Amino acid sequence: MVKDVIIVDNVTIEYYGRKSRVLAVKDVWFTVKNREFVSIVGPSGCGKSTILRAISGLILPTKGKIYIHGKLVEGPQPGIGMAFQNPNLLPWRTALKNVLLPIEILGGSVKEYEKRALELFEVVGLKGFENRYPWELSGGMQQRVSLIRALIHNPEILLLDEPFGALDALTREELNLVLQKLWMAEKKTVLFVTHDISEAVFLADRVIVFKARPGKVIHEEHIDLPRPRTLDMKTSEEFLRYIRSIRRHLGLSYKV
Repeated sequence: MVKDVIIVDNVTIEYYGRKSRVLAVKDVWFTVKNREFVSIVGPSGCGKSTILRAISGLILPTKGKIYIHGKLVEGPQPGIGMAFQNPNLLPWRTALKNVLLPIEILGGSVKEYEKRALELFEVVGLKGFENRYPWELSGGMQQRVSLIRALIHNPEILLLDEPFGALDALTREELNLVLQKLWMAEKKTVLFVTHDISEAVFLADRVIVFKARPGKVIHEEHIDLPRPRTLDMKTSEEFLRYIRSIRRHLGLSYKV
């Protein structure tokens, strides 16, 4: 039996804006299995990012509970790596030193982790760019550095909040291949938030679909496509069938 690493159990999260209460998500329930790659899609403002922050322990649910390996999440979780839409690299540090920053903050041995960092630079196609500064790197290269930084302390769980959302379409597809390669090599448990349905299907074992705010799970699409996946698969009837199913549940089926 494959164990559930993450359990989101009937979670509701609300917060107070300047003038009113905002109900971000309501009665959300789903699980993520060990080494599973799960994508979350849904309209803007439906609470996808809020759920990621709650899983990481940065915020706590108003109602319901979140468990990691059966333990209740009550604060920040050390075994989690995170990457966001903005790579947030420090401009005065080289790519390598940006990657090693979490190790410094945690008080670990930078020298000990440097070998792993260099190996990851090679995996994502950035060998030779370790000593470049962020301003010397393209947006896609900066995002690769952000992925390495999220993985440097060898977390078991990787939470990715639209890490490719600000990139052009060609760079985004290239980084989809890079992320797939990283996941197949590292075998992490991944929860990936995106607005791009095609991206969600291409990367995931399972796609969780949220409805508009307050966010709630309305569908789960199991993706049965062989790996490694290629960009040519995106034109196959099987791939397009998954796209149509998810669009239908989001109310995006149009007749022309």
